[in-house]
Amino acid sequence: MALNNTFDARLQQETAVGAGVQILLLALLGSAIGMGPAGWLTGLAFAFATWAVLSRALHRSRLSSFGPANRVTLGRATLVGGVTALVADSFESSPPVTLLVGLTAVALILDGVDGKVARRTGTSSALGARFDMEVDAFLILVLSVYVSMQFGPWVLLIGGMRYGFVAAARVAPWLNAPLPPSFARKTVAALQGICLLLAGAELLPRAANLTVVLLALGSLVWSFGRDVLWLWRNSRTAAVEVPAEPRVLELAAR
Repeated sequence: MALNNTFDARLQQETAVGAGVQILLLALLGSAIGMGPAGWLTGLAFAFATWAVLSRALHRSRLSSFGPANRVTLGRATLVGGVTALVADSFESSPPVTLLVGLTAVALILDGVDGKVARRTGTSSALGARFDMEVDAFLILVLSVYVSMQFGPWVLLIGGMRYGFVAAARVAPWLNAPLPPSFARKTVAALQGICLLLAGAELLPRAANLTVVLLALGSLVWSFGRDVLWLWRNSRTAAVEVPAEPRVLELAAR
């Protein structure tokens, strides 16, 4: 019992350090661009929510160590917190686009690092995969909010689709069934961040940016539609053959 408490204390220290780094990043952004109350409050709320949710998940998972892959994901979450603060601040002022693009680009690049680290160090876990997925999903949501200021609220469909799927799964448990691995699904998921980042950077003409966002939305609708159809057909087959217990859906895995 004492050993478990020691491990738990170390894990909580890791999350506390992550929250501290998040606040430090907010302070650096605030001093660099004079971030307003909206950015500060949103960034602090993100830091607190990440610390609280992750601490609870670690306590329930009973992991013996945080692991190098989760540290990479936590660092990426810190960058996402900075992006979130800048997007919130953009409703009051105009933070440098280059700063927002830079933080987002690094976060997207690191998305391909934590999985490789987990596999090479043998530290893959269900918690790590879920943590990685939630950070990805929230970044897409924040970017869709930012891009929606250019093209309208319909862009929020990109960031909200995954959360809508999770909500629908509470009503229709067959949506919780595991999906087979799919390279196309992973490609579409990665495409969302790249397209939203490109549109948010405003490097292309408005018509080209609109095309990029529509491409992202169209591919996401196709991917979700294909998976929902597969899950529905699979549930019908399972109902006829042997009833199966619902399992947690993992849309993105390391």
